[in-house]
Amino acid sequence: MTKPFALAIVLTIVGGLWLDAHGAAWAPHVVALWTWALLGALCLRAAPGQRAQWMICLAWATFGEIVLSLWWGLYDYRLGNLPLFVPPGHVLLFALGVWLSERLPHGVTDAVPPLALGLVAACALFGADGISLPLFALYLLALRFGPSPRLYSTMFVLALAMELYGTALGCWIWRPEVPGLPLTAANPPLAAGAFYCALDWLTGLYARRAGTRTAPLADASRAG
Repeated sequence: MTKPFALAIVLTIVGGLWLDAHGAAWAPHVVALWTWALLGALCLRAAPGQRAQWMICLAWATFGEIVLSLWWGLYDYRLGNLPLFVPPGHVLLFALGVWLSERLPHGVTDAVPPLALGLVAACALFGADGISLPLFALYLLALRFGPSPRLYSTMFVLALAMELYGTALGCWIWRPEVPGLPLTAANPPLAAGAFYCALDWLTGLYARRAGTRTAPLADASRAG
């Protein structure tokens, strides 16, 4: 992926969420069309194996949104539905994280776990964000057993930045009490990026089980 394409993803996410929050009734439809078009361009530029991985990622992201938002009710979107731009937006954000993870200094990604641990522990201690403790544990498991630890740390921070921006705009809101569990949740949880670690892990596992001959997702940014 080239630098201009990475910039296009950033502008799509920033501008698309702003339009969704402040635009007219037509805004979500325009944002969805543009986001799907950009994902299509990403797939056209990718090698066949990498394209398959993006599609697997899209399928898992869609499934995750249905389970976490529509079924479990961890968070609610502004209109109470699943916006059509959200699943392809997940893949675009993931592609951006892949691109960034290969360019950030090792010292930056290595600093994420201890810094995140301090913040998550402090919030949990004051009862403000209990769900981030199990999510942080999931992140640590991905770091230990997953194939792309630098990508996980990159996505942990990148996803949090998007969550802070999206919730500040009111595009979605996390429920303060986790449905069915004695846990609280901040809006957004500090460890929400752990869901992206799980997304990468599931994508890689499914690709291997399906016999897809693909490079690791962390190598996908070299395409184009």
